[in-house]
Amino acid sequence: MKRTRPSEIKALLASRDIRPSRVLGQNFLVDGNILQIILESAHVAEDDTVLEIGPGLGVLTEPLLARAGRVIAIEKDPRLAAYLREAFETTPHLTLIEGDAMEQDLSGLLQREAVTHVISNLPYSAGTRILMELIESEARPLRIVVMLQQDVADRLTASPGNKAYGIAGIFAQLHYDVVLRKIVAPTCFYPPPDVRSALVEFYRRAAPVEPVHDLIQFREVVKWCFSQRRKQLGRILHDAPLRIIPRKRETDAALDDVGLRPDQRPESVTVAEWVRLANRFGGKA
Repeated sequence: MKRTRPSEIKALLASRDIRPSRVLGQNFLVDGNILQIILESAHVAEDDTVLEIGPGLGVLTEPLLARAGRVIAIEKDPRLAAYLREAFETTPHLTLIEGDAMEQDLSGLLQREAVTHVISNLPYSAGTRILMELIESEARPLRIVVMLQQDVADRLTASPGNKAYGIAGIFAQLHYDVVLRKIVAPTCFYPPPDVRSALVEFYRRAAPVEPVHDLIQFREVVKWCFSQRRKQLGRILHDAPLRIIPRKRETDAALDDVGLRPDQRPESVTVAEWVRLANRFGGKA
């Protein structure tokens, strides 16, 4: 069957008495042009292991299996998992995991299976949480190409000074070059979602933007500062708990060393400056 043809998708779902679930974020891609853009962005080769989260009816799974050495797919809906087992029963290089991706040890899976790529139309309800777990894993993939809500994509790709710039973008851009590849209209899906979507590509840097001395503290410093993003950095840092900034007397000197001013606000600080500031406060110099 042609998995990007709406009439065939509707007929297949009807034959199995499946109604797409909003709760599960089931919006099936039915646009061949968008599918081709995803595959072109993925750069999958025959020696790659690909993780796909939320394969649905296999619109992306099928061409990935034609390109990759192995595909691991995680599907939460048991009805769709049953269909996928039937549709790809003669495909030995597909490993299908029936279950909720949020309940999987994704970091362990990435490392254990030597996953090189994550290519997915992520469920919108859990997409950000899943993506952050992938990005923050020690075995982070070489390339991630995912479909997300446009507002999430805007945050991940935003630069300093942009209102959308914040925690998610900083954490992602520390380890990845992040590029918005395509804005995708609701009509490219069945049923159409209530929001516009965006295709985002992450390509892992050879090294972080700046070497991070203490990754946990770096995350804590960024989270604390953006929890009060309308305040000035000097005040935010002086008010920080000692567990985050143990040497608060050095706040002004630390800002000066990094080249920042006390009157700046968090959204004006680059990823590299966040790293240098966290390193300056850390116990490991």
